[in-house]
Amino acid sequence: MTAPRLKTLYNEELRSKLQEKFSYSNVMEIPKLDKIVINVGCGEAVADSKKIKSVESELAKISGQKPVVTVAKQSIATFKLREGMPIGAKVTLRKNQMYEFLDRLVNIALPRVRDFRGVSPKSFDGRGNYAMGLKEQIVFPEIHYDDVTDVRGMDIVICTTARTDEEARELLSGFSVPFKIN
Repeated sequence: MTAPRLKTLYNEELRSKLQEKFSYSNVMEIPKLDKIVINVGCGEAVADSKKIKSVESELAKISGQKPVVTVAKQSIATFKLREGMPIGAKVTLRKNQMYEFLDRLVNIALPRVRDFRGVSPKSFDGRGNYAMGLKEQIVFPEIHYDDVTDVRGMDIVICTTARTDEEARELLSGFSVPFKIN
């Protein structure tokens, strides 16, 4: 099996550029991708338990990995929610699957978003992690438009080993993440 395209790019070009720009003395200081977490909430699953199955199958198609169903931690009477009810699904991608997903996200899914002008450069958390949201799951080519019953959004968190937002922004820019220009 060959290495993903972005992993090869990182190992051959991006690492040396980052080391040169931030003048790291040790190669272990160079920021790299740690994991990508995809989270889909499904509040409608309280009324209809079949909805969580569709969320699960769509997330499995998008990520290529079986999602974990998340459950309510506490009961909320206003929403008719009981503790332990399934209300979403999440997937944590690491290693090769993480690079493959980022490649598909940047080159296929994001350009398919309506009125897309780039992702916000302000969505860093201060520790080098980047969070973004998508309003529709149908931007991924794995999801067939005819099979979709409900259009759902998802949160995507890209975790890096960078210590600062500037280092993380440089790393993600190297992977061609299209940031908005203010």
